[in-house]
Amino acid sequence: MTSFQTPLLDALQWRYATKKFDPARGISEETWEILEQSLLLTPSSFGLQPWQFLVVENPETRAALRPVSWDQPQITEASHLVVFTARTDLGENDLNEWIACLSKAQSTPPDALQPLKSVIAGFIGPMSPEALHAWNVRQVYIALGQFMASAAVLGIDTCPLEGIDTSGYDQVLGLGSTGFATAVACAAGYRADNDKYATLPKARFSKSRLIRKI
Repeated sequence: MTSFQTPLLDALQWRYATKKFDPARGISEETWEILEQSLLLTPSSFGLQPWQFLVVENPETRAALRPVSWDQPQITEASHLVVFTARTDLGENDLNEWIACLSKAQSTPPDALQPLKSVIAGFIGPMSPEALHAWNVRQVYIALGQFMASAAVLGIDTCPLEGIDTSGYDQVLGLGSTGFATAVACAAGYRADNDKYATLPKARFSKSRLIRKI
C-alpha cells in the first residue's frame, strides 16, 4: 500500500453521516473554495455537467428549507448547505455551449468537434423528458460522492440529505422556471462533540460479498 492510500482510507473510515453539527464551527473560506473546486472537477457523462450546485448561505432561506427536510437540524446547524440540482432537460443550446467550452479549453476548432456533438445529440435526442431528467439526476450523484469524499480528506464532516421534499425545495429556492430541479442536498461542517453516531462502528458487508472478480 502506497503512502497516499492510507490517509485516503483513514479519511473514508473516519467519515459518517453526521447527524449533529457544531453550529459554532464554520468552514474557512480557503477550505470551502477547495470543496467548490472539487464540485467543478466532477466528471459527468460526455462532460455535459447537467447541474447547478446551490450553496445556501442565507439563514432565512435555510430556516425555510428545514420544514421541508423533515425538520432535520443539519439544515440550519451545519456550517454550509449545498443543494444539488439537475437539469430538467438538455437542448440544442446546452449542447452548443458545451462544444464551445470544450473548443476553448482544448484549443480545438468547433468544426472538429462536430462528430462528438452528433454522437451526444444522437444519444440524448431519443430520450423522453422524464428519462433525460432521470439521467441528469444520476450524474448529480457522482458530484455528491466526489464532494463527500473530498470533504472527508479535508477533515470536513458531511451528511447527504435525501429525506427532503424536493418540490418544496424547488419552491423555496425559486427553481420553477430555471430549468433545474432539486435532486439531493448535503450539509457540511464539523461534528458536535456529543453526536452519538460519530463513534458507532461502520456496518459493511464483507468484501467477498460486495466485490466479485470475473
